[in-house]
Amino acid sequence: MRIGIVCYPTYGGSGAVATELGLALAGRGNDVHFISYALPFRLRFSERVTFHEVKIGSYPLFEHPPYSLALAVMLHEVAVKARLDVIHAHYAIPHALSGWLAKQLLAEERPLPIVTTLHGTDITLVGQDPSYYTITKFSIEQSDAVTAVSAYLRDETYRAFGCTGCGIEVIPNFVSLEEFKPPVERCASFPPGEKVLMHISNMRPVKRVLDVVHIFARVNARIPSRLILVGDGPDRDAAEREVDKLGLSARARFLGKVEDVAEVLRWADLYLLPSQSESFGLSALEALATGVPVVAHRVGGLPEVVQHGINGFLGEVGDVDGLAAGAVELLADAERWRQASAAARARAADFATERVVPQYEELYAAVVDR
Repeated sequence: MRIGIVCYPTYGGSGAVATELGLALAGRGNDVHFISYALPFRLRFSERVTFHEVKIGSYPLFEHPPYSLALAVMLHEVAVKARLDVIHAHYAIPHALSGWLAKQLLAEERPLPIVTTLHGTDITLVGQDPSYYTITKFSIEQSDAVTAVSAYLRDETYRAFGCTGCGIEVIPNFVSLEEFKPPVERCASFPPGEKVLMHISNMRPVKRVLDVVHIFARVNARIPSRLILVGDGPDRDAAEREVDKLGLSARARFLGKVEDVAEVLRWADLYLLPSQSESFGLSALEALATGVPVVAHRVGGLPEVVQHGINGFLGEVGDVDGLAAGAVELLADAERWRQASAAARARAADFATERVVPQYEELYAAVVDR
């Protein structure tokens, strides 16, 4: 099958999922064409993977060039030249709308099904903004198939937009158990007896990175530990200042954006994800696959991934003391940690690439055959 995937190329969950999906589809014999304004950060090339960069022309009349229109034109061009069977739009705004426009441009020649996957803030934040609400609802309803990465996000879409005829299917995020796997032995860079706590994100306010720092401070007061923060974003500076203020600079490292997330996750003993909201929590799943228990808030789709008391700890939003206590409980008892680590890996197997990706292939086949 010939599949066009349109996604954001930036550091974050939706782009990572879209890219890994395309690579997995290519590995299963499909021809995959990525369309975006920049190279997706996890993209790796093979004979069945092609990238098409959206060119945005400048003109004095446009203070903000209309990317959605340029994207629609590129989607149409790729659909014609590559004979795409389906376009898979990741994130509703503007990808699903641009896909629909490309479909209209091709309508007199042949059908071009649009599959839209909802990832989170396109529904819970951006899509509900009055400036985008109507067009988001339209884009969802005009898609030939719609998926959501969690039952929580499916239900939230129904609640916020109605879309009673959308028939949203839950296809969860997935993880490669070959790429994300526990280390053979502990990383020698860290002193024996010290624990490593880790957080990976784009460091937007919704990720509550200051909570990460405060949880770590409480854990470190009980158990000698190190904090590794991976990624970059608007709250990184505030987090660095808070680390300095608490006198923890020698115990915390900010690595910035990292390509090989699987490798750094193997350093960790515990993963911290105290987000205000998570529609799924891809980084939590990747931590579980690496055998790393997760401490997170009981929000959104996270309880569908992290099992409280089994492979991690779930607390209430803002309860830094509670999450820190849960972290200490996991780290202080070696046998308890080993059990949670084994349960983490076992849970991740439920979301293995080879179990999830075929669900997308079946969906593509269904919309193409209509």
